Amino acid sequence: MPRALRHPTRLLPTAFLAALLVGTGLLMLPVARATGEAAPPLVALFTAASAVFITGLSTVDPATYWSPVGQGIILALIQVGGFGIMTFATVLGLMVSRRLALRTRLVAQAETRSLNLGEVRALLVRVLAMMVGFELAVAAVLTARFRAAYDDSLPTALWHGVFHAVSAFNNAGFSLYSDSFMGFVGDPWICGTVAVAVVLGGLGFPVMLELYREWRKPRYWSIHTRLTVWGSATLLVIGIGAVTAFEWSNPATLGPLNWWQSLVGGMFSGISPRTAGFNSIDYAAVRPETLAFTNVLMFIGGGSAGTSGGIKVTTFFLLAFVIWAEVRGEDDVNVGARRVPTPTVRQAVTVALLGVGTVAAGTLALLLLTDLPFDRVLFEATAAFSTAGLSTGITGSLPAAGQLTLVALMFIGRVGTITVASAIALRHRKLRYRRPEEQPIIG
Repeated sequence: MPRALRHPTRLLPTAFLAALLVGTGLLMLPVARATGEAAPPLVALFTAASAVFITGLSTVDPATYWSPVGQGIILALIQVGGFGIMTFATVLGLMVSRRLALRTRLVAQAETRSLNLGEVRALLVRVLAMMVGFELAVAAVLTARFRAAYDDSLPTALWHGVFHAVSAFNNAGFSLYSDSFMGFVGDPWICGTVAVAVVLGGLGFPVMLELYREWRKPRYWSIHTRLTVWGSATLLVIGIGAVTAFEWSNPATLGPLNWWQSLVGGMFSGISPRTAGFNSIDYAAVRPETLAFTNVLMFIGGGSAGTSGGIKVTTFFLLAFVIWAEVRGEDDVNVGARRVPTPTVRQAVTVALLGVGTVAAGTLALLLLTDLPFDRVLFEATAAFSTAGLSTGITGSLPAAGQLTLVALMFIGRVGTITVASAIALRHRKLRYRRPEEQPIIG
């Protein structure tokens, strides 16, 4: 491997691109398509990108376009993309050599956000066990429900249960139903189980491991876990309440349902924008306020070092504490009884502003390439960058250049924020001098 690619912040995106190319090649095989013909390169590329970057956007109907082999390839790409290319490779290396080189540890640390190199080996094993355990539990519940309530044969129920369990926990959003989960809008067993998997997968592995050890002692939680847990809970409550209220009387979404089904539909629709990608209502028919509010939820995303996208909950709420400290005239940014280092604050600002710039650039590009309305284009660009995968139905109608723009946004959203944050952390250095101070006019 060239020396320039060995650095963790370069190796990680390179590995994701390699997985994307392999997935594209596999999906172009005739056996992967339901008709037995080779899929066009752009269709295969877009689907592979959406699976590896765990987004869920699609230019074709995954339920009818791909054969069971093709759906299996998509499932494998989701699992590898969700667990992390380099994390996956590191676990394989552990199984073979039972040791980790320093550079390999650095790569794994960059992706899993481990606090020190000594944690990496144990962390990877626990992450793998936790992921498989949650997916098996969700698959069991979904399989039983599909079999008992919807008269699916056991093989069909099992396949649907496993596929949607993996897709949900990895926040991928791919579904084997043409209308995603709209057919289950009032089913609490299906929607509730998937929602739980989405939330757990979106917390991030470091948070889940810390909660496993210290769930009875919240006062001992790290700043990262506090921001993620309480921030996620706040966004879930606000998201569910807002979407339910906005769509309660909408005749095209929750309006025709009874009160119980509306509550279930509102709950699922308030959770799904946290980068899950599933929908139980038609986003092409939601009200403008719902579309705008969903953009905000998608952009924030879920927890760091997990399967979610966006700028991350930690980043968003850390910036809220920054604003609060500035309003109060305090020099330090404090969260609870701890002070946040200045480099971390700058890192959060950088990630957030780069996210805003990326979505703005993607939206402008799509506006130049299409005649679609601004709100639909902004929603699509935000969904791609945040790897949320929700859509108003315009993905398949975009020109080739527009679809490639979404591929680029998915790549940046899944890999870019990790790479930028890790690069900033690894390049941190102290200068031996400080330049003269001058204060510009702000505001």
